[in-house]
Amino acid sequence: MLDAALIQQCADPSLKPAIVEQFVTAAGANDKLAVTVKSGGRLILVPKATSADQAMAIVRQYVGQAVVRVGLTQFPAGVGVKDAADLKPDLIDPCENLRKGTAMFAKVLRIVAKWYGNPKNDDVFPQIFEDAVYAWKTGEFEGGSVFQAEDPGGDVTAASAPAVSKDVANGEDQENSQPERSKESHKARSAEMRIDLSRIGGN
Repeated sequence: MLDAALIQQCADPSLKPAIVEQFVTAAGANDKLAVTVKSGGRLILVPKATSADQAMAIVRQYVGQAVVRVGLTQFPAGVGVKDAADLKPDLIDPCENLRKGTAMFAKVLRIVAKWYGNPKNDDVFPQIFEDAVYAWKTGEFEGGSVFQAEDPGGDVTAASAPAVSKDVANGEDQENSQPERSKESHKARSAEMRIDLSRIGGN
């Protein structure tokens, strides 16, 4: 369970606290020193770090030759870093990790939401969130790297707000607002993942 004060101080302001919590639950780690290393899709067993220095030593050892995820958000350590020496220890700091991780996840959400046609009705948001978590874990969405991709901009909070959207309030038909193309690929992806999204509305 993430500390509410930590979310308040450190998480990306474009994400609601309930979404930050759901993201860390679905894609992150309970341990701020957690380092996960994967190569060719296979998990490499690394010693459990008991200090920030140890965690950073593991990160530096594998960055560049394997996929290294670190900290509360399991942030991809090698993104945008050309040399392992450039890696900063603040990756391990819970606040900084949450700041970087949620900012990056917000970008991934915007990429996925744009692919869905930026729908404003809340019904589609759980699918967007689920696809974004899957993209975070794999590093890819629709064949491209989500971490290196351009940020399409826009606002994910509109789609994620539990409030009733204007269209629904006006009684307009929302049934056909989800693009057809997304349904098939979503089925394929959602078959691999099951996340409890019932708490996203913050109820």
